[in-house]
Amino acid sequence: MSSLFRSPLGWLRIVGFIEGLSYLLLLGVAMPLKYLAGQPEMVRVVGMAHGVLFVAYVLLVLYVMFDLSWSLWKGFLALSASVIPFGTFWADVRLFREPIAIATTRNPPA
Repeated sequence: MSSLFRSPLGWLRIVGFIEGLSYLLLLGVAMPLKYLAGQPEMVRVVGMAHGVLFVAYVLLVLYVMFDLSWSLWKGFLALSASVIPFGTFWADVRLFREPIAIATTRNPPA
């Protein structure tokens, strides 16, 4: 786990996981509470957290895309994954895991 904090790709994986959880929480808990129970407070809190995480995810995808010389297609898939429920979890498995060794060897810890 600590090796994830040593590379931009590792940070992307962490932020992507948390962003995915916040999206599911927003869609699965906060929105039903707002529209079915008349309690909009959770949407404000979870929505704000999700918004900040979403922006961080997009910025990290763009940074990693240039840092690791990803193709436009791979960058597009990573960005698209953020708007689909469970998409960031798919992206973590299919797009972000394989080159983790390359990313840590390119930027070895000091």
